[in-house]
This record gives sequence, C-alpha cells and structure tokens, in this order.
Amino acid sequence: MTAHHSIKSDVVLQRARGMLNISVVRSSDDRSRLKDLRQQGSYRAIFPRPILGTVEAVIINTAGGITGGDEFATAIAANDHAKISVTTQAAERIYRAREFTLGSMQTRLCAKANAQLYWLPQETILFEGSRLCRRLEAEVAEDSKFLMVEPLIFGREASGETLKSCYLDDSVCITTGGKPIYVDRIKLSGDVASILKRPAVANGGRAMASIVLVDPTAKAMLAGVQALLPSSAGASLLADNILVVRLLCADSFALRNALLPILKHLTHNAVPKNWRL
Repeated sequence: MTAHHSIKSDVVLQRARGMLNISVVRSSDDRSRLKDLRQQGSYRAIFPRPILGTVEAVIINTAGGITGGDEFATAIAANDHAKISVTTQAAERIYRAREFTLGSMQTRLCAKANAQLYWLPQETILFEGSRLCRRLEAEVAEDSKFLMVEPLIFGREASGETLKSCYLDDSVCITTGGKPIYVDRIKLSGDVASILKRPAVANGGRAMASIVLVDPTAKAMLAGVQALLPSSAGASLLADNILVVRLLCADSFALRNALLPILKHLTHNAVPKNWRL
C-alpha cells in the first residue's frame, strides 16, 4: 500500500514590517539635531557625520528588499528652521510577489516654517513579478525648502530581465497649508516591458525619475537645471516656487549619470555621500 500525503498550498509566509519616524529641531548654535527617533522591524537609520549643520539620515532595509505582503512606513519631520537630508543605503529592490499580494511603502514628510527637507532615496528597482503600492505625502510650509527625487528602474537589463508581469501603483501628493500644490500618479499593470516600448509612454526607456523642488528660489534654479538635462528630459515651473523635472533614460546607469549633476545643482553640492559612491 502506498501512502499519500497532502501538501497545503495555503502556506502563510512570514512578511517583513518596517517603521521609521525621525524628527529634527534647530539647536541654539544654529545646528540641526535629532528630536525623536523611532525604528521598528526591518527599518533602521544611521546618521553619518553632519555637514553644514544638517542632519543626514541613511535608511537601511534589513530585510534586503520588498515583496508581496511586506509593509514599510516612514515619517520624517523637519521642525521650524531645522534641516535634514534623507537617503537610502542602497537601491530598494521590489521582488516577485506571491499571486497578487502587494508590497506597501508609505512615506509622510513634513517641512515646517523655514525648514529644509531633502528626500533623496536611491533607485527603486522593480523585478519580474513584483507588486508595489507606494504612497508619498508631503506637507511643506510656504517659506520652507523641500526637494524630492524618486528614481525608478524597470528590470535589470544587465541580467536580461524584462517585466512581462508587474504591477505598480505609485502616487505623490505635496501640499502647502493643506492645499495640494503637486499631485502625480503612475499606474502600470501587466506586460510593463511592452507598455514602456510605446513611443508615447517611454519609447523603450527602462529608467525614469521625477524631481520636485519647492523653494522660494526655484525660479532662479530653472535655467541651470535645463542646461544639465539630457534630450529625453524636461524641466518646468508650476509656480515661481515649484520646479518639476522629469527624466527618462535607457537604463539605470544613464539615469544616475543624468541625476547626479542636477541634484548637485539643486542642493548646492550637498548630495548625500551614498549618491557619489
């Protein structure tokens, strides 16, 4: 007699959770310092030696990436007159998800009166079969300085990987005084590689980035940014204090080469060290 053993298909897999809250204040000697730090689960932050009185934070995902069912949340606050620059230790990798379970990334940013907040994560790389829902919300005071970049890489070209099955729902909302000043959303599903080949979508490009600068001096920065742009990028003002840049490149290498000079210009050469390695 042969014994038959059934194998459960509804195995519950362990999922990664990460939470990081950071707030900074200005001290009496005109330097910024940590006020609050809370880190939990698979998110950690390290703080390299500050430059020019600015707190620099580097986010580390100890889980090594994000897959379906993982949940990560970040909250960064720059209180009145404080300065903080936030980046990631490495590119964030979004791995294949089981069935249609989404990975989640939620980011809340707040730049209060006369504060400066730079949100400069390194690339997010989407792998075949990945499923990601990402939300970024920022509240920016009228007289503060806010800079964000979000680079996206669609598959690892060096490995011959193409995104035949992928899902991305990515949105950004920036407000001032509770009113939206910038809203953007990217939603892609299915054969993303074929979608990106369309001339009206990406014309074959596999890397893109959005940059938003909210700053009273944004208008004066426009000409310098435009001089640095590749032919597949554009920059414009939504208002005198809101500068938006879009870049589309063939691959991650070309995107990084295009981004770095622009970020140097917009930060007055205060790009986090991780971007220069």
